[in-house]
Amino acid sequence: MQEAGSAAAICNTKPTREGSDGARKTAWLVVAIIVIAMALRPGIASIGPVLPLISREFSLSHATASLLTTIPTLLMGLLALPTPWLARQLGKNELLLGSLVLLFISMVARTFVSDVTLLLLTTVGVGAGIAIAGTLFAGIIKARFPTNIAMMMSIYTTSLAGSTTISAAATGPIAAIADANGSSGWRIGTGIWSPVALIAIFAALGILMRERRELAGATAKAITAVRLPLRNSTAWLVALFFACDNFLFFAFLAWTSPMYREHGLSASSAGLVLATFTVVFTVAMPVLGLLSRAHDRRAWLAVCAALSGMGTLGMALVPSLPHISIAIAAFGVGGGFTLAMTLPLDNAHSADEANTWNAFMMTVGYLLAATGPLLVGLLRDVTGTFQAPTWLLFAVALGMFLLTPFLAPRRHALPGS
Repeated sequence: MQEAGSAAAICNTKPTREGSDGARKTAWLVVAIIVIAMALRPGIASIGPVLPLISREFSLSHATASLLTTIPTLLMGLLALPTPWLARQLGKNELLLGSLVLLFISMVARTFVSDVTLLLLTTVGVGAGIAIAGTLFAGIIKARFPTNIAMMMSIYTTSLAGSTTISAAATGPIAAIADANGSSGWRIGTGIWSPVALIAIFAALGILMRERRELAGATAKAITAVRLPLRNSTAWLVALFFACDNFLFFAFLAWTSPMYREHGLSASSAGLVLATFTVVFTVAMPVLGLLSRAHDRRAWLAVCAALSGMGTLGMALVPSLPHISIAIAAFGVGGGFTLAMTLPLDNAHSADEANTWNAFMMTVGYLLAATGPLLVGLLRDVTGTFQAPTWLLFAVALGMFLLTPFLAPRRHALPGS
């Protein structure tokens, strides 16, 4: 987004209408951000509940079936890095629109595939659309809401988590109803979320058209390349904190139900434990966004890490109280995710630099976080129980806590330094 264009539009408005026009533009942009954010998770979250149906139809091995969730996660890391370059070449808003079109087409096409190759190719399209669109949001929020970064990031991340929870919870029942009526359940269950991506396309198109009108007659600010902060120690620490938080998130998402099944809970009870995690995780996002108002967020980052540690410690020591331990851990992980997403913006001085820092954080963070479910599974196979994996989660939470004193934001640094 171009702040120069916004300033020009406001200056050309009559004083009596300036406030109301500005409020309408801000409200419209917030709604657009919510709509687009809600399109960025159902393409992934809807796969898990119907994975057995997909595996049965295509005769997939467990390793091949896991690619349907692993591919999007890896692309969220791999494609974050080239996204700022693509934005400079194509334009931020144009790239956002294109990524959502790719997401929509891939989600629709996936419901019609007839072989494994096409199934995986459409999954790549889903992952690429999500990865590119997600990376661009840091620059949008930095440019348009520089004084309300934490609040806007909490709105964005809450929308992500909300759509994850809804699609993950509803896909299974929808697929079951479709199967009972003679349809292919997994195709209906996953395809039903594609209209959300279509609505997001119109929201992105509205952002693009509105900005073009604002820039009409004004000199557009040049988009300059910003170097990746490869030599900046703070950038690496931010990426590691983000990696730890998402390591915990993906591990909880994959293994909470199996873990508590082994502790003696029924399938429905173990599912309720997982639901506790997703609900509390979602609730924590806006709460921490509202509480964290200072530019230096280390105190709240430490609180989130401590809660994550307390929850995982409770899981290890008192497995008979799963809902309490999971809820404490989920609040810490959810709040930590929102605050971690604000850290690149706190350290950047422009929208372009925010995109670059965000891309760096997401590349390092998601690639490391993708190992979470794998390492938990490997430890379970080696040791025969989930005790050692639970202590691994506690160690990761402890690592988060130890990182927090070193996450002070930059104040007087040059872009790319």
